[in-house]
Amino acid sequence: MHLVYPAVLSALLFCTGIYGVLARRNAILVLMSVELMLNAVNLDLVAFDVWLRDTLHAGQALTLFTIAIAAAEIGIGLAVVLAVYRARGTIAVDALRDTAEPPYGPDDPEAPAGPAGPGSTDPAAPGTRTPGAAA
Repeated sequence: MHLVYPAVLSALLFCTGIYGVLARRNAILVLMSVELMLNAVNLDLVAFDVWLRDTLHAGQALTLFTIAIAAAEIGIGLAVVLAVYRARGTIAVDALRDTAEPPYGPDDPEAPAGPAGPGSTDPAAPGTRTPGAAA
């Protein structure tokens, strides 16, 4: 068997996975694209193991290890996606960019009371504080 056939197939699978990670908005589809990329790497590992005629079959052993890691990754990833869906109501990746905690809690006495006056958007207004600024 020629090494070129599985290598080209693996490259196509990997490029499809990269496209899926970069272009998709759904978190489940992004996880599936990562799995596709891992399977492309597994195909390369087995193909090179067969091509090199390794007596220890290190490529195949590493492939089994990669499959175990991928299974754990997809289990944890789906748990995170489910938790985010329950908290936010969406699994769109673009909607998850604002998941950072606000710098002040609702009961924080040092939190700014709001704008200095009606229609004021001046960040240097009295009574306001920027996050991370020294007190």
